[in-house]
Amino acid sequence: MYVCVYCSSSEKIDQKYRDLARDAGTELARRGHTLVSGGAKVSCMGEIARAVRAAGGRTIGVIPRALVDVEIADTDADELIVTADMRERKGVMDARSDAFLVLPGGIGTLEELFEIWTTRVLGLHDRPLVVLDPWGFFAPLRELVARMHAEGFTRPNVFDVIAWAATIEEAFELLEKGARETAGGVAGRTP
Repeated sequence: MYVCVYCSSSEKIDQKYRDLARDAGTELARRGHTLVSGGAKVSCMGEIARAVRAAGGRTIGVIPRALVDVEIADTDADELIVTADMRERKGVMDARSDAFLVLPGGIGTLEELFEIWTTRVLGLHDRPLVVLDPWGFFAPLRELVARMHAEGFTRPNVFDVIAWAATIEEAFELLEKGARETAGGVAGRTP
């Protein structure tokens, strides 16, 4: 599978988040998957890409020109795609992916999560979406969406199309199970 991972690029975060990204990258490669990421070499983005390559896996980075210009591009990526802007970046990452894994991150990560989650709720794709949350980072978000759901702001299937995992192993088992169960996963990807 081509697994798109959304995660942090902040250098101010606790080391445990970088360790989680590194360990997820190692497991991703061990399972024979390819990483699709935001193409940066900093923080969790860099950790996961380096770990995938160190474990013998392949990485595809997708980064806007403006971020290349500030020298944070993962130039060691097996394939580095430079886009005109963030919107194009997200479209390319989406098109190149069979599944989506979300690690703790900031507003950019949340924006990516919500776009993929929303398009899944709307039936625009059926690829698996898993949030890896070993420390309850996303608990307030889940509570907010549950309230939105209770008050009628979401479709009934809002929680049916997303999975939450507490461990790396569980996250990849859910991604792989979801990919086996859906026809749109691999068929929806642009090679």
